[in-house]
Amino acid sequence: MLFVADSAKAKIQEIKQKEHIDDDYFVRVSITSGGCSGLSYKMDFDNESKPNDQVFEDNGVKVVTDLKSFLYLFNSTLEFSGGLEGKGFSFNNPNAARTCGCGESFAV
Repeated sequence: MLFVADSAKAKIQEIKQKEHIDDDYFVRVSITSGGCSGLSYKMDFDNESKPNDQVFEDNGVKVVTDLKSFLYLFNSTLEFSGGLEGKGFSFNNPNAARTCGCGESFAV
């Protein structure tokens, strides 16, 4: 399962409204190689499902990921932090053995 915090839900809704993104679009999350810790999170809006997609809906937000990325994301929570020291979207990922200082990459 992937979870969506209230803070992330509010920001996703704000972006969709501001950018005029239709309700049939969902949040696609994937893991790519890179970043200072070895693996990086990638997020985007998408409206096309792929054969091996894992689909979750939490807190009224549909989140889709490929099977390989899901192995790294299992039981993670998508969060959003704003303000002076906010870093935007981030994942509270119980599978990460370590993360970089910016929170954009991790290692298992």
